[in-house]
Amino acid sequence: MESTKKNLYTADATAVGGRSGHVRSATGIVDLDMSVPEGLGGKKGATNPEELFAAGYASCFQQALLVIAQRAGDKLDPGTEVKCGVTLFQEGEGYGLSAVLDIDLKAFDRDKTIDMVRQAHKICPYSVGTRGNMEVELKVQGEAIPVAPEENAGVAEKGGVAA
Repeated sequence: MESTKKNLYTADATAVGGRSGHVRSATGIVDLDMSVPEGLGGKKGATNPEELFAAGYASCFQQALLVIAQRAGDKLDPGTEVKCGVTLFQEGEGYGLSAVLDIDLKAFDRDKTIDMVRQAHKICPYSVGTRGNMEVELKVQGEAIPVAPEENAGVAEKGGVAA
């Protein structure tokens, strides 16, 4: 059986110096000093991998919501917000990440918002990429919504979103 995988885009970046170094994308648009988070003894004025991951996930998830809305013939309110918190934790000798996505679609009722969030979670590349590898909690306007195990397992449905 032939694969239907079609590469759409590749982003390239280089890191030098680890968490206290520098990152630069091949395009030069990302060109940032890195630091351990300030609360863990790092310096002010620098970002960290968790902050970059949170920004990417929030943006990508919002794009997935736009696709879901468009498929349903809806439009998202321009004030729609996706907040993403990424937590770095230590467990034994290793380290890990977890994420919380908090979505406020503004214009839809809670049930419709929950449905759209679940659909977006199925197609968002970040959700697909982290599925089964890290805990991702979904919230709607600050309130956790239940996520069934099958919603956090497996591979993307057809029609994934490029972000």
